[in-house]
Amino acid sequence: MAPSSQAESSHVVRWQAADWPHAVPTGAERRIAFEPMTAADVDTVQAVEASAYAHPWSRKHFLDSLQSDHPAMMLLGEALPGDVIHPERADGRVLLGYLVAMPGVDEVHLLNITVAPAHQRMGWARFMLDALALWSRAQGAQWLWLEVRQSNLPARRLYESHGFAQVGLRKGYYPNGKFQREDAVVMSLNLVASPIKEKGP
Repeated sequence: MAPSSQAESSHVVRWQAADWPHAVPTGAERRIAFEPMTAADVDTVQAVEASAYAHPWSRKHFLDSLQSDHPAMMLLGEALPGDVIHPERADGRVLLGYLVAMPGVDEVHLLNITVAPAHQRMGWARFMLDALALWSRAQGAQWLWLEVRQSNLPARRLYESHGFAQVGLRKGYYPNGKFQREDAVVMSLNLVASPIKEKGP
């Protein structure tokens, strides 16, 4: 949980897709754009999710998040020669990644951030984190929170390089095979103390 603040200074973060930062990366090879995820996108998103994780979110996870009006954004890019477009979209663009978050009082909780396997290690995760931090701060949030598998060292290094600090451990938070669980590392970013600049991957 975030440090408690005085009642008169509390602020509930509100979600409006129109407030999301524009995707204008410097020196990008392809034109990209953020677009809100809708129920019509869930099959495509879940296909990427299933290709990225051994224990992926289900369609219900995504649909429940949309029904709860949680911020859910897709990062879409124009297709380039040589791209493996899977799953295909009707508009021909490539789903590079997506994120789902949950606003709260003075804070935003990142629930899911995923880069499609074919587009990993290209800076898109950092780009989406930057956009989320910019949006969260613009809505008055003071903290950004997330959980990450204890064994996921690349993701933990990415978050640490972004300014997140480990603040706790949730025992047995993630499924990890039959009858097994894995601990989650809880991390937070102080949006007031950590300046975020919009930049490309």
